[in-house]
Amino acid sequence: MSDSTWYTSEDVRLADYLEIVTAQTDLADYPLAETVEHEVLVYDGERLARAAVTASGRREVQGELARALKDGPGLVVFKRAFTDTTVVDRATDAFVTMIEGQRATGAVGVDHFAKPGANDRVWNALEKLAVDAPEVFVDYYGNDVIALVSEAWLGPAYQITSQVNVVNPGGEAQSPHRDYHLGFQTDESAMDYPRHVHRLSPVLTLQGAVAHTDMPVVSGPTMYLPHSQKYEPGYLAWRRPEFIDHFDEHHVQLPLDKGDAAFFNPALFHGAGTNRSSDIRRMANLLQVSSAFGRAMESVDRERMCNAIFPALLAVRADRSDGRSLANAVAACAEGYSFPTNLDRDQPVGGLAPETQSQLLARAVAEGWDAAALQKELASYAERRRTS
Repeated sequence: MSDSTWYTSEDVRLADYLEIVTAQTDLADYPLAETVEHEVLVYDGERLARAAVTASGRREVQGELARALKDGPGLVVFKRAFTDTTVVDRATDAFVTMIEGQRATGAVGVDHFAKPGANDRVWNALEKLAVDAPEVFVDYYGNDVIALVSEAWLGPAYQITSQVNVVNPGGEAQSPHRDYHLGFQTDESAMDYPRHVHRLSPVLTLQGAVAHTDMPVVSGPTMYLPHSQKYEPGYLAWRRPEFIDHFDEHHVQLPLDKGDAAFFNPALFHGAGTNRSSDIRRMANLLQVSSAFGRAMESVDRERMCNAIFPALLAVRADRSDGRSLANAVAACAEGYSFPTNLDRDQPVGGLAPETQSQLLARAVAEGWDAAALQKELASYAERRRTS
């Protein structure tokens, strides 16, 4: 591998990857785990909750989980994460009502890694559950297994988001992938981020799923490739045919019961499986937990700023041929990242992420819009991103 600050496509080699993903998970290294299944650590949620009652016990539990996610298989499964599955059933009822409401309006939820309409998906199910069923929300998210693993990976002050996914009988598998943040970038964009950001991205989020139905393997529970999170150039690898072929041949799937949960490093190669059952509508509440640290110190009204500097940008465009300085000014002013957004209304078109505010502003400058047109488009952009 080269010594460059940035990865290139030449740094991605299947042979290097295979040296990593052939690692074996040793149960002796994880004394709180119940067993290892297909290289995946399986924990008993009730036992972990008891072990975490004291401050020292909580540290011990979280230390083991953090090691498992970073240096171990990258995936932990919690049997009986919800010991009282009636809480799960109440949340399921609320989610089903949301899905029925979407269907009544003809809405089709986009899926980043599967065909639109193949699944039933509820975006921002976290907020919708809080508003529609606050008592259910409190009981559901009072679960300590979710808090234990979230704090273990991200520390305190984390933020949870939730997307409900229902894979219907016949629903096809997702393509294997890595997840948010760098997993949502094109290869070309990912190569613009230095290597240390490739190492940073996985510790900014935690992926999880709570099973809301029993999930035998025939129903297509998530496919994983244990230990694959440790391959650093993996954000440039997951689209390559040889890596997809290896995943197809060597991935593992673990059946889950209602109330079980799986949490994994977002750099782990994974994807939802094909539902080959005839009658199981496989429902999971997909949790994406984010670090508190991925935010700026000050609140800034970037819409206001974009409107304010637009005439000056047009003047620079007319007087100079220096496109770099224009791009730099746009980058300092506008929001350059697609997320967070409201994926019900601001859906990706032709990619994994919606247009950014900075792309909108740059387009307006390049095409010489008038100020009123930009103001209208920026207001529409902001409205699409609001949750209500």
